[in-house]
Amino acid sequence: MRAKLTNRYFIKLSFNGTNYHGWQVQKNANSIQDMLNKALTLMLGGEINVVGCGRTDAGVHAKEFFAHYDIKYSLTEKEIDQLVFKLNKFLPKDIAIFNIYPVRPDAHARFDAITRTYQYIITQNKDPFNQEFAFYYYGGLNVDLMNKGAEILFEYDDFTSFSKLHTQVKNNICKIIDARWEKKDQMLIFTIKADRFLRNMVRAIVGTLIDLGIHKITLDDIREIIEQKDRSAAGRSVPANGLFLTKITYPEEIFHGNKSTIRV
Repeated sequence: MRAKLTNRYFIKLSFNGTNYHGWQVQKNANSIQDMLNKALTLMLGGEINVVGCGRTDAGVHAKEFFAHYDIKYSLTEKEIDQLVFKLNKFLPKDIAIFNIYPVRPDAHARFDAITRTYQYIITQNKDPFNQEFAFYYYGGLNVDLMNKGAEILFEYDDFTSFSKLHTQVKNNICKIIDARWEKKDQMLIFTIKADRFLRNMVRAIVGTLIDLGIHKITLDDIREIIEQKDRSAAGRSVPANGLFLTKITYPEEIFHGNKSTIRV
């Protein structure tokens, strides 16, 4: 007989955000969170409310995303495999469940995340088959200069200038761990890794670095923009369709079981 205790599980998933108004449940709008809540409630019985590792904006994609939920009973490994299969059958084709992991009762998908990695993709060739997943930008960009601008981010920790206005965040302090541009064929890929991100932060940084890449601003201007702590000083936010959440890391000790079996 199963113990009637609260059991917490992490879900690892990915999604194409094109047809959703972001992660978070919103009235009269499609959201990833709402789709998961409905699917899990149907499969597990009782009302299920998942908690995500963050709040992606409308149109943003995730190659890797985590959420947690609680149930009153534990699931065997076989039951977990069956649940993953059933969820993938039920959910639309733009949401995929990779795995479900038992975790400690106090583990939190958002607050226990150690790092998050995003990538922003720019294409310089118009492609009708890739328009949902890259920002089409026509024009020359000085990528070497943009990388020098990205290096300046390591000098600071207050990124108010790149934060969406009127949010409920208590502080705008982030530790940037990695920030770089790479050219791959006709694609420009910006990778940025940090302990946390502010709302709209990556898209505002990319827009500002594009201004640098077309020589609209200078490297000294990048420093001045950050030090002003004023969103209006920075560049425009680039479109959401080029942005991907690609990696979340957690401490191993929050997961139950042998770490060799945890395929996070």
